[in-house]
Amino acid sequence: MISNPVIRAVARCWRHRAAFWAATETRSATGRRWFSPPVREGVSGMEEILERVVAPPPSYETRDKSPPPPESNSLDFMHFYRNLDKADKVVFLTRLSQDFGVDHRNVSELALKLLDTQPRDVATILQAEDRLRYHLTPRYRHSFSHISKVEGGVKFLVDLRADVLDMLAAKAGESAHVRDLNGTLKSLLSEWFSVGLLRLERITWQSPCEILQKISQYEAVHPIRNWTDLKRRVGPYRRCYAFTHAAMPGEPLVVLHVALTEDISDNIQSIVREFATLDSEEDVNKINSAIFYSISSTQAGLQGVELGNYLIKRVVRELQSEFPHMAQFSSLSPIPGFSSWLQGLLNQARKEGRGLDLLSEQEWREVEHATDSTPGTPAVDSLRKLISTSEWMRSERLSNVLEPVLMRLCAWYLYGEKRRGYALNPVANFHLQNGATMWRLNWRADTSPRGVANSCGIMVNYRYFLNETSENSAAYLQSKVVAASEQVLGFVSQFQKNSKL
Repeated sequence: MISNPVIRAVARCWRHRAAFWAATETRSATGRRWFSPPVREGVSGMEEILERVVAPPPSYETRDKSPPPPESNSLDFMHFYRNLDKADKVVFLTRLSQDFGVDHRNVSELALKLLDTQPRDVATILQAEDRLRYHLTPRYRHSFSHISKVEGGVKFLVDLRADVLDMLAAKAGESAHVRDLNGTLKSLLSEWFSVGLLRLERITWQSPCEILQKISQYEAVHPIRNWTDLKRRVGPYRRCYAFTHAAMPGEPLVVLHVALTEDISDNIQSIVREFATLDSEEDVNKINSAIFYSISSTQAGLQGVELGNYLIKRVVRELQSEFPHMAQFSSLSPIPGFSSWLQGLLNQARKEGRGLDLLSEQEWREVEHATDSTPGTPAVDSLRKLISTSEWMRSERLSNVLEPVLMRLCAWYLYGEKRRGYALNPVANFHLQNGATMWRLNWRADTSPRGVANSCGIMVNYRYFLNETSENSAAYLQSKVVAASEQVLGFVSQFQKNSKL
């Protein structure tokens, strides 16, 4: 008997839910639940494959005694899904997430039984909780576990999650059920791709051709131009590492490129365009710093599964073993989104009549003089055009005028612009979570068209002081405190002083 008023209230809540799910699961004359999506014409076999492969799990009592389904079921599921077009995959995943998840009515009944066990002994309560936990597992999770055991199954599920993420981004399908499907897949993949199950591989010119080709294909930060370029990036004074997994042989999951230098690099040109000769011998005395200049995740379906931060930590240990004297570890990172953020800031300020607040009076006079524009709105428009066309990079005079302006605006973008209290810029957020310090902004650090278009040619070093990373990471994650150098804080202070926003 339930005597506690709080428990009685919870029980009423579960009874209402049970009634709701009983009503919503009432089948129509066709036998399909009312909330099932219509099956598109031409997707024959969908009903059969789902009912056969995503079968109800064995009962709680026989869960450890039931034989696994035949491997052919998983292979049929994979083959069927791969042959669907994009629109039909949306229908398939929507149906899978809605009708083959948790039996809500059964869970509600079990929850009520759990409440009834409260006055009883601990063993009875624990068994009731375990039974409820078992029935809270979506039906499709059991099927995913079986699929993971067949050849190519894990890779298939990684790609399946990429499709689910695309659905969520496009707001296709019923979002609540699809979000639950995504959460289940992410949970499974996080278990299967835990750091203890990953293998660190150093990629060299002697690595299999297939791996080298994928390293080139997956490089997302500084595109590799040709085979000679690739050979140099895995050659002297360079290191390339990747995490791999036994279930996905020959498939790098996340790739890290490292430059071995005397000092902390302040521009990418010296790393990707100026090389030592391919047959040169490394001089250990010239290697004092490790510069992480590119990290690329290769599998869209592993988004949100922590890999990159563990890769950097593993590589640091690897390099310390190879070069015990090495003391400086730093990224040389792009700043994606800075230019578009700046354009948005200028547009908004101009619309609100506050465009002149971004620069000091002296700086506006210099912009007007350099662009032959008149004071006020024309000068703001001239600045917007300069940023959007990158014309200023070809003029030393304009570059000198804009350097102090863009550097302090960029510092504020990285340090002061937030999303839910954390850095708005995704690269900054990644390194700050790892415990790095926002150490140095670098002017004209990436003069490639892409670098100028994305971040006005500015790059940033996130420096890893190994004795401070744990403390920095905890302060950022728990208190949203950004560790930054005096240079960065100086630019931030200039922004706050000069920009009246």
